[in-house]
Amino acid sequence: MANQLFQTKSHEALLEELRGENRLHRVLGPVQLSSLGVGAIIGTGIFVLTGVAAHDLAGPALMLSFVASGLTCIFAALCYAEFASMVPVAGSAYTYAYATLGELFAWIIGWDLILEYAVASATVAHGWSHYFQDFLSFFHIGLPHVFTNAPFDWDPVAGRVILTGTWFDLPAIAIAAAVTVVLVKGIKESASLNAVIVMLKLAIVFFVIGVGAFYVHAENWHPFAPFGLSGLSFFGHTVLGQAGPGGKPQGMLAGAALVFFAYIGFDSISTHAEEAKNPSRDVPIGIMTSLVLCTILYIAVAGVLTGMVPYSQINIDAPVSDAFRQVGLPWAQLLIAVGAVAGITSVLLVMMLSQPRIFLAMARDGLLPPNFFAAVHERFRTPWKSTIMTGVFVATMGAFLPLRFLAELVNIGTLLAFLIVCAAVMIMRRTHPEVHRPFRAPLGPIVPVLGIASCLLLMFSLPVENWYRLVGWLAIGLVIYFTYGVRHSRLRIQAAEKNAATR
Repeated sequence: MANQLFQTKSHEALLEELRGENRLHRVLGPVQLSSLGVGAIIGTGIFVLTGVAAHDLAGPALMLSFVASGLTCIFAALCYAEFASMVPVAGSAYTYAYATLGELFAWIIGWDLILEYAVASATVAHGWSHYFQDFLSFFHIGLPHVFTNAPFDWDPVAGRVILTGTWFDLPAIAIAAAVTVVLVKGIKESASLNAVIVMLKLAIVFFVIGVGAFYVHAENWHPFAPFGLSGLSFFGHTVLGQAGPGGKPQGMLAGAALVFFAYIGFDSISTHAEEAKNPSRDVPIGIMTSLVLCTILYIAVAGVLTGMVPYSQINIDAPVSDAFRQVGLPWAQLLIAVGAVAGITSVLLVMMLSQPRIFLAMARDGLLPPNFFAAVHERFRTPWKSTIMTGVFVATMGAFLPLRFLAELVNIGTLLAFLIVCAAVMIMRRTHPEVHRPFRAPLGPIVPVLGIASCLLLMFSLPVENWYRLVGWLAIGLVIYFTYGVRHSRLRIQAAEKNAATR
């Protein structure tokens, strides 16, 4: 039994999937893949998380927080690129874990990726709703109060759940439904729409940097690190740096752990390797181009924001637009609101585009019901059933759960996925050195080791509640695996048939 749990899928079996009837269309080039990466990365990080991280955790040292998070992602990205060029199949880290660590670990990472993409999508839909409502307010248009937010929230001061007086978040449902329709229609149309949105939001980001730079006052960068340059905790106990309200760590590393949410999604490029025209070349280009570009832009925006307004006066809910209001440029608020709506839309598009590909990969292996999760539309060639299910899930969670509940679920799961990919690269090099690697992460084992260490560092910079939620989520996944996946695993069935034939 134990040996079967850790059975790995051969490289040949992975490539054989590309010749199956459920394979996806190869229509994406390096520009479209890079655009998908930028679409997934730039959005929530710039327009939302910069305010919380600067105000509560890092101050102007937020610039270094983005450097720390960016370096962690670069180490993981190089490992992702090596795998994606070697095994150009849908599934991302799930597929890589199956080829190196075995079926049980593959299930764990696949379930973890579901947490990343689905819950992150709901978080983004919730954030989109509030920016969209801010945009409507410029034209004195308002929705009925009962349709503007989740029905409950968590009051961190009182330490209890409070009712908001609303029924559900209607705009969150609307955007999830609209994105679902686009995604069902086809990957090419989705990528083209994303490219247009990316151009718009990049223009807004360059506007923020270019215009905001004229209003930067160097004295606002002092003190540079008011909460320190650390912020490391170990299961609820701060071991390096200072503890803030509720005992949660503060400092540059704590800020990096929070703004890491801004980077989730770059790995979505690897989920589309099966749809890349030349995956061994295009996927590594797409991953590294989007990640390096976005890291530079994040650092620049963080520098401008904390230079325009003292960190203690940054608005947590709408940090960028409010900074321009504070320096006497209220007209820029409307422009930035448009960019925020567009930016967050493209993040949601890419997140919801990636989720069904994870389901597809797991269903191909029999770990989920293939008739539903592996069903590819005859005309559009998209995993339409799981796309619709994802849309319903995102709309429901975005409409009924508050932002605080959603956002805190995501970061630690993503860091665990990155850590496993870095470890899997080293394992694959040792167990299958003969496999052709069109792209190879440089510096031998140094890059994967640095990736593992930096992921662990950020994981331990998160509040302890995140570990409890991760353990709970994984426990639910293991119940599903041992009640369904074990009995329907295609790899296990094939092994049993082979053993029976040799008797």
